[in-house]
Amino acid sequence: QVQLVESGGGLVQAGGSLRLSCASSGRTRSSYAMAWFRQPPGKKRDIVAAISWSGTSTYYPNSVKGRFTISSDNAKNTLYLQMNNLKPEDTAVYYCAADQAVGPWVIKTVENEYQHWGQGTQVTVSS
Repeated sequence: QVQLVESGGGLVQAGGSLRLSCASSGRTRSSYAMAWFRQPPGKKRDIVAAISWSGTSTYYPNSVKGRFTISSDNAKNTLYLQMNNLKPEDTAVYYCAADQAVGPWVIKTVENEYQHWGQGTQVTVSS
């Protein structure tokens, strides 16, 4: 059973930075596509960033492009999200997600493609 545990959330002022981490356990030796999603209060969950197992492919929506960076350390089984120049509209619960992929190049950007989810970590950006 794959388990994902996020950490690194908190309260930060607008313009500040945070780095989220997602530690995974229980994965097989298969390739895993991974991503970060977020859910603002009263809104649906949306993708923030996605990365292939090899790390060679990444995806960002326009809302965070140039400010957020996703990366992974497969040796440590850890996924990261570096968030810079944070804005109040970035306030949300951030979730880590993982799913087996047919190859190390595969990237997944749709919520229902992911089978495994963390419990979420709160990020609050004050103005």
